[in-house]
Amino acid sequence: MPTCSEARAGLISLLRGVEHFNTEVFPAKQTLFAALADGQSPNALFIACADSRINPSLITQTEPGDLFILRNIGNIVPAYGEMLGGVSSAVEYAVAGLGVSAIIVCGHSDCGAMKALLAPEKSGLDKMPTVRSWLRNAEAARAALGDLKAEDAGPANVRSLSEQNVLLQLSHLRTHPAVVAAMSRGTLFLQGWFYDIGTGEITILDEQTRKTTSIPQAIASLEVLPA
Repeated sequence: MPTCSEARAGLISLLRGVEHFNTEVFPAKQTLFAALADGQSPNALFIACADSRINPSLITQTEPGDLFILRNIGNIVPAYGEMLGGVSSAVEYAVAGLGVSAIIVCGHSDCGAMKALLAPEKSGLDKMPTVRSWLRNAEAARAALGDLKAEDAGPANVRSLSEQNVLLQLSHLRTHPAVVAAMSRGTLFLQGWFYDIGTGEITILDEQTRKTTSIPQAIASLEVLPA
């Protein structure tokens, strides 16, 4: 836990950042922000973990207005009707209100939520009842890996669980009425990603084979689809 002085210094650092944005960054992008002032028309809903190391706009090289971003512990989307609230309303608004054409669910390496699923006692979930309840929406992903023990929570198994979790959340998305309707019209694509923080590599999770493919392979497969 930070000391009082460290906490104060952290807040001052954020304010210095805002100051720089106001004096340097905003003026350089004033035309863009002027165009965004009266509305938004993002291309995609990007569902990511709340982990501070994940920056959706940076890894996709997008500008403000391009992504409608939804972040939570473990990049989770409860099945429709399970936990109606912030996540379900964001999905519904993005698809039915904003008309996004893609939904990305992005998992990542060294995910604390996945570590907690693998080793709940070691992760201190007994002191975080709300987090424990939330992670029930990912239990089926853990079950897909078989009978793992807390000592199995190494990087490889954390990655495997993260990938299984992305696939699970994609299936949960397909229970949401707005998503089903848009997909039936052919105007919405769903895709799962895995982001390796240490290498910067992003791989695409194939729902049919449940294996990963590269970015170039994913692009090639999309380019041959009929218009």
